[in-house]
Amino acid sequence: FTLAVPVSWMEKKNLSNLEEFILLGFPGTQGLQITLFLLFFIMYMLTIMGNMAIITLVCTNQRLQTPMYFFLCNLSFLEIWFTTACVPKTLANFASQSKAISFISCAIQMYFVFSLGCTEYFLLSVMAYDRYLAICYPLRYSSIMTSTVSAWLALGSWVCGFSIITVPTVLITRLSFCASNVINHFFCNIAPWIVLSCSDTRLVELVTFGISFCVILGSCVTTLISYIYIISTIVRIPSAQGQYKAFSTCFSHLTVVLIWYGSTIFLYVRTSVESSLDLTKAITVLNTVVTPVLNPFIYTLRNKDVKDAFWKTVSGK
Repeated sequence: FTLAVPVSWMEKKNLSNLEEFILLGFPGTQGLQITLFLLFFIMYMLTIMGNMAIITLVCTNQRLQTPMYFFLCNLSFLEIWFTTACVPKTLANFASQSKAISFISCAIQMYFVFSLGCTEYFLLSVMAYDRYLAICYPLRYSSIMTSTVSAWLALGSWVCGFSIITVPTVLITRLSFCASNVINHFFCNIAPWIVLSCSDTRLVELVTFGISFCVILGSCVTTLISYIYIISTIVRIPSAQGQYKAFSTCFSHLTVVLIWYGSTIFLYVRTSVESSLDLTKAITVLNTVVTPVLNPFIYTLRNKDVKDAFWKTVSGK
């Protein structure tokens, strides 16, 4: 699919006072739109119910009142809003002929999607650090990772995530647009927005790339170093049962990290925003729709404490 028919400079119409965009989404037959609507709707509802279940279990079970589950509760809360920032509008577009979104709404959606995405990077690295302390320093863990420290780490993740996206959002909203207002995506993503601009976008691209690189690399290094120490500690445990018990406490987090980083590194650490927008759009579904619905199942199915708390709540004991 071609985003816009090439036009000469003289034919370009300055749309700097643009009032709305058209979200292209996934073009196709009405049957395809209905199928995608049902898939997105089912996954969205599973995301809301699954993550709400995690939050409820953590809040109502004394056994889960630990830093690890406090961070998991933050992650579940984030996933609810992360998918809510883009999926409801996508569902509305699937169900209607009009795929318009106002300029202001588009900018707000973009800000929240990417702020929540950055926050998830920070939270995942904080969770890795928490597992590092728990496994490598079990006797000092409770004195180091106090409720105050864990609260500050979680708050820092949220503040940093929402602060760091402010600069590129302001820069992008100051761009002028020419010839087309069709965004080749199912939500207001940064890359296709930049492609539409007839302004000089080098500064925006540089800032966006720099922030993406720093956020992803910084959180990745923190997570990687934490797991190097975790693995080196686990392999020195003499018994196989002890190794399994130690590794089981971080297996769910490691699985989520691999899925999240695997999809987003390709999406946001790029030097050109014009390449493979259709492929980018398809892969974005993985971390905005699929990953949020998988996380509750990963943490529930592979975590004995969460499973025990779930069955205890269900049985009413």
